[in-house]
This record gives sequence, C-alpha cells and structure tokens, in this order.
Amino acid sequence: MKTLAKTNNFIEREEKYGAHNYHPLPVVLNRGKGVFVWDVEGKKYYDFLSAYSAVNQGHCHPKIIEAMIEQAQTLTLTSRAFHNDKLGEFEQYASETFNFDKLLPMNTGAEAVETAIKICRKWGYEKKGIPENEAQIVVCKNNFHGRTSTIISFSNDPVARKNFGPYAQGFLKIEYNNSEALREVLERNKNIAGFLVEPIQGEAGVYVPNDGYLKECKDLCEKHNVLFIADEVQTGIARTGRMLAVDHENVKPDILILGKAISGGVYPVSAVLADNDIMEVIKPGSHGSTFGGNPIAAAVGMAALKVVQDEKLAENAMVMGGLFRAELNKFIPNCNLVGSVRGKGLLNAILINDTEESSTAWDICIRLMENGLLAKPTHGNIIRFAPPLTITKDQLLECVAIIRETIKSMAQ
Repeated sequence: MKTLAKTNNFIEREEKYGAHNYHPLPVVLNRGKGVFVWDVEGKKYYDFLSAYSAVNQGHCHPKIIEAMIEQAQTLTLTSRAFHNDKLGEFEQYASETFNFDKLLPMNTGAEAVETAIKICRKWGYEKKGIPENEAQIVVCKNNFHGRTSTIISFSNDPVARKNFGPYAQGFLKIEYNNSEALREVLERNKNIAGFLVEPIQGEAGVYVPNDGYLKECKDLCEKHNVLFIADEVQTGIARTGRMLAVDHENVKPDILILGKAISGGVYPVSAVLADNDIMEVIKPGSHGSTFGGNPIAAAVGMAALKVVQDEKLAENAMVMGGLFRAELNKFIPNCNLVGSVRGKGLLNAILINDTEESSTAWDICIRLMENGLLAKPTHGNIIRFAPPLTITKDQLLECVAIIRETIKSMAQ
C-alpha cells in the first residue's frame, strides 16, 4: 500500500508523542461533511464507522455546529456550583423525548455507565433493602461498556483486563441472549440490584439477540425487583432504526444510558435517565462532574436530538439498513471469504471466514480504505459497518459496490 509523505509525518508524530492505546488505520483525516471525510492528501472517503456511531447525524451538521458556536460565544462553563440557563431546558427536552422523569448529565459513555452503576447500587441499598456492600449487578459475557477500572472488572477482553487488577467486585456474568440464564441467577440471588445489558452487543461484533430477549429480561427484572439498565451509548439515537434499540421490543428500561450521538459527535455529552423513584437516591455530593451539564453540552445535545427527529433519521436507518443487508446477501452466498452479514438498522457487520488471530479482516479494511471507504475490524475477523444515518440510497448502493468489489478482489 502506498502511504504518502504528509500522511506519514502526522502518523510518525503521533507514534512518537502519543500513548499507543489505539491501532488506527493508516489514514489521517482533516475534514468531514455529511457521510464523507477527507484526508490530509485531499482524498475523499465514505465514513462507515461514524466514530463508533457518534456521528449519526453526519459530520459537522450545520444546525449542531451553529448551536455549539452560538453557545461557546455566550457561556461555556459554570460548573454545577451555579445554575445555567441551558441545562434545565436540555434535561426537560431529553427527558420528554425518552419518556423519563429525570436526567443526570455526564460527558463520556464510560462515565455514564459508572453513573448508572452507582445509582443502581444506591437504589439497591436504600430502596430494595440489600445489605450494605452486598449488592450485585448482573452483566453479560462479551460486553463492552467502557474501559474504566470498574468496567473492565467485568469484561471478558483479556487485552482490556490484563494487569489492571485488582478488579472491582459485585458483578455476575451470564451468557448474552439467554433469558433463562438471567432467570436462574435472579432466582438464586436476592442481592441483585440491576441487570446491565447492551440491546445489541456492538464491540463484540454486532450481535443481535433473538426477538423477545429484551422483553423477557425486562419482565424477569420486574418480577424480582431488579433494575433493567440499557446501555444505549452505541445503539441509541436512531442507529438501529428506532430512537432506541429497546424500542424494537417496546421495552422501557429502568435506567437508560446515552452518549456518543446524543451530541452528533461534536462535543462530549452523555446522560443517564430514570424516573423519580430511582433518581431520587442521588443527593448533593453523592455524584457529580465539573463539565457534566455544561451550557455547550446542553445546547449541542438539544440540537443533535432535534436533527434526528426533524430529519427522520431513525426511519432512514431502518430502510437503508434493510437495503444494505439485502444487497450484501445477494453477494455473500457466492463468496467464500464472507460468512454472513448481521445487524439492525445501520449498525451492521460481516463475519470474515478466518480466525480472530488472522489479519484478513484488517487487510480487507486496508483495501476498502484504498477504494474510498473507511471501516474497522472488531474482534479480529468481524468488520463493522455503521455509516452516518443521513446516507442516501444512491450513496449506500455505491458503498455496497465498493465493499463487494473489494472483497471479490481479496477472494481471488
């Protein structure tokens, strides 16, 4: 692969001065608009990762950027020591959008997950009556909820876990997409406060559970007085064809975790939503963030949510996602390099017929990059495809052609 001098200069500087905690594709981007990004050499690409589903509304959406600039020129940060005139408006707008009583604002997805864990535990002690320090939270194997020291304590990923111990206690792991496993653990353990789950496991390879799984889990949680906590940091904000992935089964979580696309990818914003009987366990001093709920975040969050609704991005994701899978399924049966395509809405992945340790998926992504489309492997032999939800039919079909022809060339 030919890498140009300007690109190399940027990469070499990162390698020298930056920690090596990522392994990016060898492309250096400096501009984005809608579904497209451009590198420092001026080459144009389709973005089929969307910053891990943060840029659902497309790169640099003018309404979101306008909201950010206007607020940045007025008031940027007060901390929560004082009120500001934007936070309450954002909290009301988002709470009413997702049908919850209250919102607790944070900055990143991992922070929001940590917040949900704290709320769940405190609720368990103060409302359910679990003996202090004995609360358990059930999680699923192969989960990805972030990389804080608490969260990696219940991860299966050896790279995320190894040599970061000692690990936090209080988590029970069960199989994903197995409501019977949840039933068994809830029946034998009375100290469970919550069940934390991704409606679709994104980082694990876009694993979509069986129809009815989420509803069965929610019913079990209600039966045993356990909080159902939905981590929709990646799947939320219209990515899967509904505003939330749990909406496909008409499930309302007890605690909802949002991040990424709640800001359209232009500013770090995350949120935890719950009704009053749960959120009231949080008192002054029990949780906080200097930047959480800052005026820019509030203005950006409102604008980003309005764009999703006004432009009917959930509906577009549903239609375009169905078309994407249908077109790839015409090609896959005649290709021994790809095993299957799976997903919901515009969160999709293809399974490469090779081992997780192989470089095949990475090599395909390099070739896709050369052909003008950016995607990234996950778990070695799975390639995730998640373009901005603003993509049109003609653009999507052009991308399918790029993917099809690239894989054909690799299979020869």
